[in-house]
Amino acid sequence: MTICKNCGNMFGGNYCNHCGQSANTKRINAEFLWEDIQHGIFHYDKGIGYSLKKLFENPGSVIREYINGKRANHFRPISMVIILATVYALIYHIFELNHRSSLDEPSEQMLEKIFAHYYYFVVATIPVFALMTFTLFRKVGYNFYEVIILEAFKSSQRLSIHIISLPILYFFKEKASFTIITNLLFIVDLVLILWTNRQFFNKIKMFEVIFRSLITYIMYFIVVFLLVAVYILLFTNLDVY
Repeated sequence: MTICKNCGNMFGGNYCNHCGQSANTKRINAEFLWEDIQHGIFHYDKGIGYSLKKLFENPGSVIREYINGKRANHFRPISMVIILATVYALIYHIFELNHRSSLDEPSEQMLEKIFAHYYYFVVATIPVFALMTFTLFRKVGYNFYEVIILEAFKSSQRLSIHIISLPILYFFKEKASFTIITNLLFIVDLVLILWTNRQFFNKIKMFEVIFRSLITYIMYFIVVFLLVAVYILLFTNLDVY
Protein backbone atom coordinates (compact mmCIF):
# COMPACT_ATOMS: atom_id res chain seq x y z
CA MET A 1 0.00 0.00 0.00
CA THR A 2 1.09 3.54 -0.76
CA ILE A 3 0.21 6.79 0.98
CA CYS A 4 -0.62 9.46 -1.61
CA LYS A 5 1.63 12.50 -1.25
CA ASN A 6 -1.10 14.71 -2.67
CA CYS A 7 -4.18 13.85 -0.58
CA GLY A 8 -2.93 11.39 2.07
CA ASN A 9 -5.13 8.53 0.87
CA MET A 10 -3.80 4.97 1.25
CA PHE A 11 -4.09 2.95 -1.94
CA GLY A 12 -2.66 0.10 -3.96
CA GLY A 13 -1.53 0.27 -7.58
CA ASN A 14 0.13 2.91 -9.73
CA TYR A 15 -2.36 5.73 -9.19
CA CYS A 16 -4.31 7.08 -6.22
CA ASN A 17 -7.94 6.03 -6.46
CA HIS A 18 -8.99 9.26 -4.72
CA CYS A 19 -7.18 12.06 -6.59
CA GLY A 20 -5.46 10.22 -9.45
CA GLN A 21 -1.86 11.21 -8.64
CA SER A 22 0.88 8.75 -9.60
CA ALA A 23 2.34 6.54 -6.91
CA ASN A 24 5.78 7.17 -8.38
CA THR A 25 6.15 10.80 -7.29
CA LYS A 26 9.83 11.63 -7.45
CA ARG A 27 11.75 14.42 -5.80
CA ILE A 28 12.13 17.50 -8.01
CA ASN A 29 15.56 17.56 -9.64
CA ALA A 30 17.19 18.39 -12.99
CA GLU A 31 15.73 15.26 -14.57
CA PHE A 32 12.23 16.22 -13.38
CA LEU A 33 12.55 19.72 -14.88
CA TRP A 34 13.82 18.39 -18.20
CA GLU A 35 10.98 15.87 -18.44
CA ASP A 36 8.50 18.64 -17.62
CA ILE A 37 9.88 20.80 -20.46
CA GLN A 38 9.82 17.89 -22.89
CA HIS A 39 6.27 16.78 -22.08
CA GLY A 40 4.82 20.27 -21.74
CA ILE A 41 6.31 21.83 -24.86
CA PHE A 42 8.20 19.45 -27.14
CA HIS A 43 6.50 16.09 -26.63
CA TYR A 44 5.28 14.59 -29.89
CA ASP A 45 2.08 13.15 -28.42
CA LYS A 46 1.02 16.14 -26.33
CA GLY A 47 1.89 19.72 -25.49
CA ILE A 48 2.56 22.81 -27.61
CA GLY A 49 4.50 20.92 -30.27
CA TYR A 50 1.67 18.46 -30.76
CA SER A 51 -1.02 21.16 -30.87
CA LEU A 52 0.91 23.32 -33.34
CA LYS A 53 1.59 20.31 -35.54
CA LYS A 54 -2.13 19.55 -35.69
CA LEU A 55 -2.97 23.22 -36.35
CA PHE A 56 -0.97 23.03 -39.56
CA GLU A 57 -2.42 19.71 -40.67
CA ASN A 58 -6.19 20.06 -40.24
CA PRO A 59 -6.68 23.21 -38.16
CA GLY A 60 -10.43 23.68 -38.37
CA SER A 61 -11.18 20.01 -37.76
CA VAL A 62 -8.75 19.81 -34.83
CA ILE A 63 -10.21 22.91 -33.15
CA ARG A 64 -13.76 21.68 -33.66
CA GLU A 65 -12.84 18.30 -32.12
CA TYR A 66 -11.20 20.08 -29.18
CA ILE A 67 -14.32 22.15 -28.51
CA ASN A 68 -16.43 19.01 -28.75
CA GLY A 69 -14.31 17.28 -26.09
CA LYS A 70 -11.22 15.70 -27.70
CA ARG A 71 -8.65 17.50 -25.52
CA ALA A 72 -6.41 14.92 -23.84
CA ASN A 73 -3.21 15.53 -25.80
CA HIS A 74 -3.54 19.25 -26.49
CA PHE A 75 -1.92 22.15 -24.70
CA ARG A 76 -4.51 24.57 -23.31
CA PRO A 77 -5.11 27.18 -26.04
CA ILE A 78 -5.09 30.29 -23.82
CA SER A 79 -1.85 29.21 -22.12
CA MET A 80 -0.35 28.35 -25.49
CA VAL A 81 -1.06 31.74 -27.06
CA ILE A 82 0.39 33.52 -23.99
CA ILE A 83 3.58 31.43 -24.12
CA LEU A 84 4.01 31.97 -27.87
CA ALA A 85 3.36 35.70 -27.48
CA THR A 86 6.06 35.86 -24.79
CA VAL A 87 8.52 33.99 -27.03
CA TYR A 88 7.73 36.38 -29.89
CA ALA A 89 8.29 39.44 -27.68
CA LEU A 90 11.60 38.13 -26.33
CA ILE A 91 13.02 37.26 -29.75
CA TYR A 92 11.77 40.49 -31.33
CA HIS A 93 13.49 42.63 -28.72
CA ILE A 94 16.63 40.47 -28.54
CA PHE A 95 17.07 41.02 -32.29
CA GLU A 96 16.32 44.73 -31.68
CA LEU A 97 13.88 44.83 -34.55
CA ASN A 98 12.13 47.68 -32.75
CA HIS A 99 15.21 49.91 -33.22
CA ARG A 100 15.58 50.40 -36.95
CA SER A 101 17.48 53.42 -38.21
CA SER A 102 15.93 53.59 -41.69
CA LEU A 103 12.38 54.51 -40.76
CA ASP A 104 11.49 57.71 -42.59
CA GLU A 105 7.93 57.19 -43.77
CA PRO A 106 5.04 57.41 -41.24
CA SER A 107 3.59 54.23 -42.75
CA GLU A 108 6.84 52.36 -42.00
CA GLN A 109 6.84 53.66 -38.46
CA MET A 110 3.25 52.54 -38.02
CA LEU A 111 4.09 49.10 -39.41
CA GLU A 112 7.02 48.78 -37.03
CA LYS A 113 4.80 49.60 -34.07
CA ILE A 114 2.34 46.92 -35.12
CA PHE A 115 5.05 44.27 -35.35
CA ALA A 116 6.92 45.46 -32.25
CA HIS A 117 3.73 44.93 -30.25
CA TYR A 118 2.17 42.22 -32.42
CA TYR A 119 2.22 39.78 -29.49
CA TYR A 120 0.28 42.25 -27.34
CA PHE A 121 -2.37 42.95 -29.95
CA VAL A 122 -2.83 39.26 -30.76
CA VAL A 123 -3.50 38.35 -27.13
CA ALA A 124 -5.40 41.49 -26.14
CA THR A 125 -7.72 41.44 -29.14
CA ILE A 126 -8.70 37.75 -28.96
CA PRO A 127 -12.03 38.69 -27.28
CA VAL A 128 -12.60 41.38 -29.95
CA PHE A 129 -11.89 38.95 -32.78
CA ALA A 130 -14.05 36.34 -31.04
CA LEU A 131 -16.95 38.78 -30.72
CA MET A 132 -16.79 39.56 -34.44
CA THR A 133 -16.59 35.88 -35.39
CA PHE A 134 -19.38 34.98 -32.96
CA THR A 135 -21.62 37.69 -34.41
CA LEU A 136 -21.01 36.78 -38.06
CA PHE A 137 -21.20 33.00 -37.53
CA ARG A 138 -23.84 32.92 -34.81
CA LYS A 139 -26.19 30.59 -36.69
CA VAL A 140 -23.61 27.77 -36.50
CA GLY A 141 -24.43 27.30 -32.81
CA TYR A 142 -21.16 27.82 -30.93
CA ASN A 143 -21.28 30.01 -27.84
CA PHE A 144 -19.01 33.01 -27.31
CA TYR A 145 -16.57 31.17 -25.04
CA GLU A 146 -16.14 28.38 -27.55
CA VAL A 147 -15.37 30.98 -30.21
CA ILE A 148 -12.71 32.45 -27.89
CA ILE A 149 -11.03 29.01 -27.90
CA LEU A 150 -11.23 29.00 -31.71
CA GLU A 151 -9.57 32.42 -31.88
CA ALA A 152 -6.92 31.46 -29.31
CA PHE A 153 -5.89 28.48 -31.45
CA LYS A 154 -5.88 30.64 -34.59
CA SER A 155 -3.77 33.26 -32.80
CA SER A 156 -1.25 30.58 -31.78
CA GLN A 157 -1.13 29.43 -35.38
CA ARG A 158 -0.32 32.95 -36.62
CA LEU A 159 2.15 33.66 -33.82
CA SER A 160 4.16 30.55 -34.65
CA ILE A 161 4.54 31.76 -38.25
CA HIS A 162 5.62 35.21 -37.08
CA ILE A 163 8.16 33.70 -34.66
CA ILE A 164 9.69 31.67 -37.50
CA SER A 165 9.86 34.83 -39.62
CA LEU A 166 11.82 36.88 -37.06
CA PRO A 167 15.30 35.68 -38.15
CA ILE A 168 14.38 36.62 -41.73
CA LEU A 169 13.22 40.07 -40.61
CA TYR A 170 16.49 40.49 -38.72
CA PHE A 171 18.46 39.80 -41.89
CA PHE A 172 16.48 42.49 -43.76
CA LYS A 173 16.31 44.80 -40.74
CA GLU A 174 17.71 47.91 -42.46
CA LYS A 175 16.45 47.17 -45.97
CA ALA A 176 13.30 48.06 -47.90
CA SER A 177 12.55 44.33 -48.12
CA PHE A 178 11.56 44.44 -44.43
CA THR A 179 8.31 46.23 -45.28
CA ILE A 180 7.58 43.81 -48.11
CA ILE A 181 8.08 40.80 -45.82
CA THR A 182 5.89 42.25 -43.07
CA ASN A 183 3.13 42.94 -45.60
CA LEU A 184 3.42 39.35 -46.84
CA LEU A 185 3.00 38.13 -43.27
CA PHE A 186 -0.34 39.91 -43.07
CA ILE A 187 -1.39 38.05 -46.22
CA VAL A 188 -0.24 34.77 -44.66
CA ASP A 189 -2.32 35.61 -41.57
CA LEU A 190 -5.37 36.08 -43.76
CA VAL A 191 -4.78 32.82 -45.64
CA LEU A 192 -4.49 30.91 -42.34
CA ILE A 193 -7.70 32.48 -41.07
CA LEU A 194 -9.60 31.58 -44.25
CA TRP A 195 -8.20 28.03 -44.29
CA THR A 196 -9.02 27.39 -40.63
CA ASN A 197 -12.49 28.94 -40.78
CA ARG A 198 -13.31 27.00 -43.95
CA GLN A 199 -12.61 23.73 -42.12
CA PHE A 200 -14.15 24.77 -38.81
CA PHE A 201 -17.41 26.11 -40.23
CA ASN A 202 -17.78 23.17 -42.60
CA LYS A 203 -21.58 23.25 -42.50
CA ILE A 204 -21.65 26.63 -44.23
CA LYS A 205 -21.04 27.18 -47.92
CA MET A 206 -17.42 28.01 -48.77
CA PHE A 207 -18.19 31.40 -50.34
CA GLU A 208 -20.17 32.47 -47.28
CA VAL A 209 -17.37 31.40 -44.91
CA ILE A 210 -14.78 33.30 -46.95
CA PHE A 211 -16.94 36.42 -47.19
CA ARG A 212 -17.71 36.53 -43.46
CA SER A 213 -14.09 35.74 -42.56
CA LEU A 214 -12.89 38.63 -44.72
CA ILE A 215 -15.26 41.02 -42.97
CA THR A 216 -14.04 39.76 -39.60
CA TYR A 217 -10.38 40.20 -40.58
CA ILE A 218 -10.95 43.71 -41.94
CA MET A 219 -12.75 44.74 -38.76
CA TYR A 220 -9.95 43.25 -36.67
CA PHE A 221 -7.30 45.06 -38.71
CA ILE A 222 -9.15 48.36 -38.23
CA VAL A 223 -9.20 47.80 -34.46
CA VAL A 224 -5.46 47.03 -34.44
CA PHE A 225 -4.75 50.13 -36.55
CA LEU A 226 -6.74 52.32 -34.17
CA LEU A 227 -5.01 50.85 -31.11
CA VAL A 228 -1.59 51.49 -32.65
CA ALA A 229 -2.59 55.03 -33.58
CA VAL A 230 -3.77 55.72 -30.02
CA TYR A 231 -0.54 54.23 -28.66
CA ILE A 232 1.60 56.46 -30.90
CA LEU A 233 -0.41 59.59 -30.05
CA LEU A 234 -0.32 58.97 -26.30
CA PHE A 235 3.10 57.46 -25.68
CA THR A 236 5.57 57.96 -28.54
CA ASN A 237 6.53 61.44 -27.41
CA LEU A 238 7.19 60.03 -23.95
CA ASP A 239 9.67 57.48 -25.35
CA VAL A 240 7.62 54.56 -24.06
CA TYR A 241 8.54 51.33 -25.87
